[in-house]
Amino acid sequence: MKHSKVRQHIIETASNLFYRNGYNLTGINEIIREAGIAKATLYNHFASKEDICLAYLQYKNEVFRNDIKDFVNEANNGEHRLYALFEFLNKFFDQKDFNGCWCLNTVAELPHGNERIRNEIQTQKESFIQFIKELVENNRNQNSDLENDRLAKKIYLLYESAIAESKLHQNKWPIETGLSLCKSLVA
Repeated sequence: MKHSKVRQHIIETASNLFYRNGYNLTGINEIIREAGIAKATLYNHFASKEDICLAYLQYKNEVFRNDIKDFVNEANNGEHRLYALFEFLNKFFDQKDFNGCWCLNTVAELPHGNERIRNEIQTQKESFIQFIKELVENNRNQNSDLENDRLAKKIYLLYESAIAESKLHQNKWPIETGLSLCKSLVA
């Protein structure tokens, strides 16, 4: 395999393991075994487990961003594009391997001092808030940058709590409630 294909294979293998089992419960040897590669091959691409974790977070975020943008753009203009965030989350919940938010799962396992991974997660979440803000500006503009930002952050918090609580309860009611609260905010 070409260098970039091997690297991508390692990332996808580690992503599946980290998402399913957690960062702390997934060892380097398990990644090597599941990927069907030699230890030297893994270390040729990644200097540490932390580097693999960063690649995992970036990979999951890229897939998520592309998928949610495509999904939201299929919704009718206006408030329906904001509601589509929760409809997307509903479909995400229906996947057989749903295990909540990869970022929240990972940050929950981090020791307090791990700033590299924490910074990556914060960057991803800030990017998601910005995406929601753009949706607000284009579909339910509050005629004030400050108010657009406030509404985007409220919707973000509803979304994040819906994903966390749907994982905890293994039920869709948090998503449905988040959508209902979003409709109240936007109406």
